Amino acid sequence: MKRLIINADDFGYTRGVNAGIVHAHREGVLTSATVMANGGAFEDAARLARETPTLDVGCHLVLVEGRSLITGKLLPETPRQLLIALAMRRIDVYGELRAQIEKVIAAGIRPTHLDSHKHTHLAPSVFRIVLRLASEFGIPYVRLPLDRTVQFARLPCAMTSRYYRRLAAGYHILMTDHFLGFRLTGSLNEDTFTAALSRLPEGTTEFMCHPGFLDPELEQAPTRLKESRLREVEALTSPRARELMTAEGIRLGSFAD
Repeated sequence: MKRLIINADDFGYTRGVNAGIVHAHREGVLTSATVMANGGAFEDAARLARETPTLDVGCHLVLVEGRSLITGKLLPETPRQLLIALAMRRIDVYGELRAQIEKVIAAGIRPTHLDSHKHTHLAPSVFRIVLRLASEFGIPYVRLPLDRTVQFARLPCAMTSRYYRRLAAGYHILMTDHFLGFRLTGSLNEDTFTAALSRLPEGTTEFMCHPGFLDPELEQAPTRLKESRLREVEALTSPRARELMTAEGIRLGSFAD
């Protein structure tokens, strides 16, 4: 069976991003989202999540960009700077990520899964902390963001996957069979989306996306994903995509299922 979870990252980034995510869920095939506890529009996202109980919500853990919840200071700007901070022991990863999860729960959201901004939890030391927190909070799923459709990535992803899955098994944490979307970040539209769906493998796949409406906050934000977010909304609400899922026997679901 082909099972598909379509997850929107960056819930809570701006109000326009939030609105686009909820629209793609209510009017399209989006099933899940991960919220940024330190996002500028977190409170708006939390309100929308409470008003939209059919939207499965997890935590989009942030260790780069934005401000720390425990110190108020700026976090490292890039994954490379984060690695330096980790090596120099300048960042309390456990304390920071625990504070983010606690903020999400305090807002009335029960997270079902964890992932991270810029996939920073692929750093082994961070990955272990994320697994520990998932276990402590009873959060069943953690994303394994290894997209085998990236050119020349199939063999490295297969080898790396075994290592991370062994670690997760030690904490009794689950992962989907497959992950897609990394290769299409910034270029996801109706054509590329339906092409990816037509090649969906057997098993459970998480498809990462970044939908949203372009609002003034997003226009000023330090991200390359601006106009592309609207194209993703259009793809996720496309009748053509839904018809293809039916024809291919793709079953939509969420981590909460």
